[in-house]
Amino acid sequence: MKKSRYSESQIIGILKQAEAGTPVPELCRQHGMSGASFYKWRSKYGGMDASMVTRMKELEAENARLKKMYADVQLQNDVIKEALEKKW
Repeated sequence: MKKSRYSESQIIGILKQAEAGTPVPELCRQHGMSGASFYKWRSKYGGMDASMVTRMKELEAENARLKKMYADVQLQNDVIKEALEKKW
């Protein structure tokens, strides 16, 4: 996945400028980004502050780790079931 040029704190700062009343096209020109990026960020980070963003990142990492653990356990379960189905 492509890494963003902007950190989460920079994105939050840009969104706060928009909330303060700066027009979106002007923000896009000023920061060298597209309007689509701004609206994508607003849908993802809208209404958050920096601490909430870090907590969200922690939860996403934990969720990915738990999904990986579940997949490993499910694979082991499938192998055990397959081994038990065979006739000795």
